Amino acid sequence: MTYALRVVLILLALSLLAGAITGSTLYYRLAYLWAFLVISSWLMSVMSLRGIKVQRMARTLRSQVGLVFEERYEIYNNGRFPRLWIEVRDESSLPGSHGSHVITMIGGHEGHSYLARTRLTVRGVFPLGPTVLASGDLFGMFPITRPFTSQNSLLVYPMMVDVYSFPNPPGLLPGGESLRRRTPQITSNAAGVREYEPGDPLNRIHWISTARRDRIIVKEFELDPLADVWLFVDAERSVNVAGDQEEIVFDPQEIWRKRFEFHLPPATVEYGVTIAASLARYYLEHRRAVGLVSAGASLRIIPADRGGRQLGKILESLALIRAEGQVSVQGLVEAQARHLPRGSTVVIITPSAFDEVYQTADLLLRRGLRPVVVLINGSSFGSHLSDDRLVDSLRVLGIPYCMVEKDADLSTVLSTATSFQLVSPSHS
Repeated sequence: MTYALRVVLILLALSLLAGAITGSTLYYRLAYLWAFLVISSWLMSVMSLRGIKVQRMARTLRSQVGLVFEERYEIYNNGRFPRLWIEVRDESSLPGSHGSHVITMIGGHEGHSYLARTRLTVRGVFPLGPTVLASGDLFGMFPITRPFTSQNSLLVYPMMVDVYSFPNPPGLLPGGESLRRRTPQITSNAAGVREYEPGDPLNRIHWISTARRDRIIVKEFELDPLADVWLFVDAERSVNVAGDQEEIVFDPQEIWRKRFEFHLPPATVEYGVTIAASLARYYLEHRRAVGLVSAGASLRIIPADRGGRQLGKILESLALIRAEGQVSVQGLVEAQARHLPRGSTVVIITPSAFDEVYQTADLLLRRGLRPVVVLINGSSFGSHLSDDRLVDSLRVLGIPYCMVEKDADLSTVLSTATSFQLVSPSHS
């Protein structure tokens, strides 16, 4: 029972009591007035949301950390009577959501729409709802709400930075020969010809053979003589560090800025995910086959492949990674190293300062793989462990490594060749 309704009921009771004691018709008329007010307010509240529909529409259901997500709300009155006011409450779990709004005076069979913009600061999957409509009577005695369940979800990819140069070992397969495996992609290695099948693109037709055999002949290709690139993201809970994140206040006018500087949350796992996403795009743009392995709340393995679809798969998996894993980076790599083709490039992204990192890199070298280590300096995030001993060990082994500090410009750090210690020829 609301405060306004409680006051009116008390006045109604006092009027009836005064009328019974004094016998004055004035008090009975006041009682009729209070009763009429209660009944009319209840009817107004019941009718306030009847026939009201709400719809949320977004241009895309996939976006990226740092960008602005735009969503349109449409509220339509299917009834013949106007609605004085309706409050739209956005109860989505999307951080910083700005969908709540108050709409006044919607006429019969009329609609109202507005845009809500949100600066995306957290990766993951967020349902766009539920949405709650709230209204009531003029005096606030009978507030009423009506929930609408969410129908869509927004997938927020991790932020990516531009990487212009990164250790890119050629990863030639043994003997430098092509990998004897057919591929639907067009490469520089033609394996032979075969007869045309429905669905084959026209750019694969071998016109000389077609003219000679008087039927359509297409070319077959093999994978380039470049081994795979595998990204290992360390999501072990015990080695990842997270600090207090500052609340980001979003001004809708920011969308008109030509450039917006977004700073990653002070968490090592966020830096690791962003680095992995950026390197995946870099290697895929250089026509390398890229795979991903991580063990957060669950084990995630994406087989190595090329193309834009592969980048989408990797970003989707990275968006869901949380620092909740129980498997160390050493155990993760050892479990998968036996399945990696010899000569593959293995990029280890970890905040760990323990000796297991260089032991893992040494294991990869002995298996004929080419490790590259990206160290996220946990001490800059508040960890009490030092990376000095680990860095010295990697330098002795001649393993390429890079040190990433908190608030560092990732594009500059990853793209600067001087940030890496090159592998000595004795280990190649």
